[in-house]
Amino acid sequence: MKIKIFFFFTMISLPGFAQIYIGANTPVYVKNQVLYVTQNINLAANSNLYLRNNSQLVQGTTGTSTNTGTGIVSVYQEGTSDNFEYNYWCSPVGSPTLTAGNTNFGITLLNRPTSSTAVVPATILPMSNYNGTANPLAIAPYWIYKLTNANNYSQWVQVGSATTIAAGEGFTMKGTSGPDTTDPEATGAVNNPGAPLTAQRYDFRGKPNDGNIAVTVGSGNAATLTGNPYPSAIDLNAFLMDPTNSACTRIAYFWEQDKSANSHYLSAYKGGYGTYSPGTLGSNGVYVAATFNSYKADGSLNTTGTSSGLVIQRKYSPIGQGFLINGASNGTVTFKNAHRVFYKEGSPLSQFAKSSPNKTDAENKEEDVTVISHFKLNTIINNEFTRQLALAFMPEATDGVDPGIDALNMDQTLPNDASFWLENGNYVIQGVNFELTKKIPLAVKATTNTTLKFYIPEVINFDPSQKIYMYDELDASYHDIKTGTYQVTIAPGVYTERFKIAFTNITLGLSDEVKTNFFVSQDNTNKILNALNPDNIVFKSFVLYDILGRAVLTKNNLEVEQNYTFSTSGLSSGIYIATFVTADNEKIAQKVVISNSGKQ
Repeated sequence: MKIKIFFFFTMISLPGFAQIYIGANTPVYVKNQVLYVTQNINLAANSNLYLRNNSQLVQGTTGTSTNTGTGIVSVYQEGTSDNFEYNYWCSPVGSPTLTAGNTNFGITLLNRPTSSTAVVPATILPMSNYNGTANPLAIAPYWIYKLTNANNYSQWVQVGSATTIAAGEGFTMKGTSGPDTTDPEATGAVNNPGAPLTAQRYDFRGKPNDGNIAVTVGSGNAATLTGNPYPSAIDLNAFLMDPTNSACTRIAYFWEQDKSANSHYLSAYKGGYGTYSPGTLGSNGVYVAATFNSYKADGSLNTTGTSSGLVIQRKYSPIGQGFLINGASNGTVTFKNAHRVFYKEGSPLSQFAKSSPNKTDAENKEEDVTVISHFKLNTIINNEFTRQLALAFMPEATDGVDPGIDALNMDQTLPNDASFWLENGNYVIQGVNFELTKKIPLAVKATTNTTLKFYIPEVINFDPSQKIYMYDELDASYHDIKTGTYQVTIAPGVYTERFKIAFTNITLGLSDEVKTNFFVSQDNTNKILNALNPDNIVFKSFVLYDILGRAVLTKNNLEVEQNYTFSTSGLSSGIYIATFVTADNEKIAQKVVISNSGKQ
């Protein structure tokens, strides 16, 4: 069915159309529902299609867009009301042109709503003015940037007010300072309440994006800023897990910023990337909060701050939501109409990254989703900030890196950090098959003496009776981190073998008899560490660690002897860990006390 609409004003309530042509000077109003068009939309001059009260436009073409016309689609979205804070955006519209297909976007297409249909175009401030305002709506173009295939901060490209942002390209934009008490839809929701943790409404007006939208990505985990390019929600899992999108790592990263840092100076910023792993197509994914970092003027990391602690639902990306993806190879990934869904923002699985409450009138039917079994692991580092990780249990997961499951750590230049250690890489989300005897290694790094505190803040759809331990390889000790914490101080260095998540505290391998027949003692009078080996166990190495985990004595290629002796004369008084490794890679670790006083 092809429908031509020429009448003055209407509310669409039909389920869908094959094609839509909206005649010149004709407004069409869609309220609180989906408008589905199987093929293209033709918007004649001065025609207007208003999507209001969480309405969305979904199209069904399977190739490139053939939308045409100089009329516009108008759709609202709210970003932060803080003019010091970035949002990551991806526009649902482009410039209205007669030429068929998607077109470029620029911030000149943004407007301030004054009624449900009327707007005032946003004022574009000079590049020297850094502060946007809500009323009149004024946007600072200085903060408009995009990013494609980047490996460092310097590769951000400033866009300003130019209309050069292609469909599917994300962009950064800082918010505005309120208030703007205009209530364009008479629903009690004003454009900008002006209070803390509120939002600024924008009216995006232009040609609606549609069809296949390709985004370039590059190998080596190069970062590209993209996002939802349509005037409807998208199923982020469907996009990331699309078999044709293997050129990316199938993980999405979302910018989060500390709202208390009210400064334009980069050295005062505190922010980081929350990480979303879809896991499987039908799941609701796994999200870990950003670690807030601060930055130097050149963009490099300075010091570190707290975790955002946010729990944000990401499965359905709302209109305008921007995010980063990493390239797995040189190529493209493609957004498709098949990824689009009518899912209202503010419902359980859709939230825009902004400082406003969820939209109150958003309701969706309950759906069957797979809740991925997982738990969060928090590591408090020097009582300054928290690194959050997530360990997921999935039958699809392997012991290697699985695209769409295992999520790379985007903040690997932190001076002190903790992550999963997987295929010689640092990850913030890891998927595994659960086995009681498995030990999951962590990578911990420190540039100074660093105190770590490990604990489990959240367990989702996982056996509540299952114990979770932090295993410390240094002294072969187990620490319950599900009901308690494990605090330890480490010396500077990178540790990829010391800390492991375990599910049983039963030491396997060496029998009790073997351990009983191997004796380690410290002779403080003669300043010698002795180890008696009456059963002639074959050992390949010995290491003596201090309490900070530093190796102070090492000997490899041990011969089979019944008595080993090691001089401790040059060591300070204190507690040490004597560690022997057998030829079968089993470990015996024992604490010893070394004293310079000469007393046992």
